[in-house]
This record gives sequence, structure tokens and C-alpha cells, in this order.
Amino acid sequence: MIKASVIGGTGYMGFELLRLLSRHPKVEIDEITSRSNAGKKISKVHAALEGIIDKEFSAELSDVSKPEVVFVAAPHGASMDIVPQLMKSGCRVIDLSGDYRLGNAGEYKKWYGKEHVDPANLSKAVYGLTELNRAEISSAKLIANPGCYPTGALLALIPIARSGGIAGDVIIDSKSGTSGAGASPSEFTHHSTCAANVLPYKVGKHRHTPEIENTLRLIASGIGDVSFTPHLVPLVRGIQTSCYVRIAEGFDFEKISTQYNKFSKENHFVRFVEGIPALPSVIGSNYCDISIAKISKNLVGAFSVIDNLCKGGSGQAVQNMNVMFKIDEKTGLEAAGLGV
Repeated sequence: MIKASVIGGTGYMGFELLRLLSRHPKVEIDEITSRSNAGKKISKVHAALEGIIDKEFSAELSDVSKPEVVFVAAPHGASMDIVPQLMKSGCRVIDLSGDYRLGNAGEYKKWYGKEHVDPANLSKAVYGLTELNRAEISSAKLIANPGCYPTGALLALIPIARSGGIAGDVIIDSKSGTSGAGASPSEFTHHSTCAANVLPYKVGKHRHTPEIENTLRLIASGIGDVSFTPHLVPLVRGIQTSCYVRIAEGFDFEKISTQYNKFSKENHFVRFVEGIPALPSVIGSNYCDISIAKISKNLVGAFSVIDNLCKGGSGQAVQNMNVMFKIDEKTGLEAAGLGV
């Protein structure tokens, strides 16, 4: 059994980790921390876990050398204060914040607005998009779990990037539910603000932009500007992403389709579907459904849907853990989407 601990078990991402780990046949959950709820039974904070996890939150890990893997579900800026001690203990670490995703201290400061205090581990972290970096993840000590928006966008775009067909700008339009903003209420996610509205936000300055752009440019040349605009929509869970890509004059659309079929066959949790993928098919699951459409002579649309808390966060973290510990990647993640 893999002994696993979770730092930051109070929020939505922490809950999703506990939900998945509690039914994982190869995992023994050790300690679960929450400074705000230390001493409380976990089921008193997460009622859905009543009768499933009979533990209390602790303020911090009592012994960092005990767990074999620690999931860090702390806010951006807090993880880099926590990870160094964990790395010294010898355990493996999967960080769900943005603190280790960009791999460059200068770029981190530009997009996150603060100095990175752990540059040594920043350079060691492996970007945890499983379908892209499976080999590196298998031997990694520190995984930077991708953001939810980049997961949906990149899984939609990797096959067309690999086809060599991109010859211009990439425009990404994503729509996400309110759970993506975390469990703490705000004016922006207030029901009366967003219940009957579609709200674009952080236009041109969202911190997931460099994560998407940097990864795409590692895969393919010929990419022009990458534009990413997120929108808040009146849903709780889920992200729908529409990408629009300029392709080279005369480039064969069938060659692009072949890459999508290949990508899907190589990756269990990526399903290449006909038509436009539907959110209910993936909610509650670790699946990403993708599709493409030829919009005009030189323009292709690539579409994806994911559950932002599962494949876009905790599910992908568990998938990465499976790869790290050389067990079947699907273990503990076999559930289908809810469908409605």
C-alpha cells in the first residue's frame, strides 16, 4: 500500500483528493492537514465523507518522513514554503498549486506577483500533464500538477501541434464553473452575480496563459500569438474549451484527424469523440473528451471538456501518483462521468 498524506484538505481540491484516495485500492491515507479546521473530524467539514474517512484534520504533518507521497493542495504562494522540507524528507511530492508549473523564477514573479523562494526545486519539478510527460513523471520526485484550464486546452491542442499543422495564432476560449474559484465565497462567484451571466475575466493577463503557451511551443514551431480568455459560467463543476487554430495552406485535415485518433488510443483518459463533446459525459470522472472540426479552408476548431476538480486537478494528481509508483494508471479512477 502507498502511504499518502494531504496538506490542505479543506477546499474543493482537497475534498476531491480525499474522495478519490479513499476508494483507491493501493492507497492508505495517513494524515490530512488543515490549519483552519485542525482537530475537527473530516466528515464534519466534508459531509460526503461521513462513514468513509474516520479521521481528524491535523494542523501539520507530525512526521514528514512517514508518507511515501504528499499531495500539497495549498494556495499559490504557500506551497513553495512547504515543499522544500518534504523534498528533504525523501517522500515524493505532487503540488496542485501554480508554484512549480512555470519552471522559471522570473516568469513566476511576472505572473504570480511574488518572488519564488524555492528556485532549487523549481528547476527539478516535472510538469504533470500525464499524457505529455508520462516517462518523466515515472521517475520524478516533484510533480507540478497542471492548472485546470491548461489541462483542457492542451489536451485539445497537443494532437494538432504534433501534426505540424499550426501556422499562425491560437485562440483559446474556456468556460468554467464556480468551483474553479475555490471554496471561499467572493463577490465574483456570488450566486446573484453569476447565476444568469457569462463573465470573461483576467482578459489577456490570466496566469495560465504562459503555462499553455510554453508547453505548446515545446511541441511545435510555427505557432503565432497564443490568446487565452477564461469565462465564469453558471455551473458548479466543469470546463468547456474551444480552441481556434490557423493551419498551413493546403495542410491535410485527415492528417490532423489521424493524430487525434492516435493520441486517444495511446491515452486511456482522452476520448476522441464525434461532434461537440458534452460536459455531463465527464463530470465526476477523470476523462477528457475532445473533438475537432474544419471551420474554414485554413481554420480548425479543437474542443474539449473536463471536470475541473478531477481531470483538471485531483484526478490528474492521482493519475500521476499511479505513474510514479508504477501501478496501472487507471487504478482508483475507473468511474465514468455522471452523464446528466
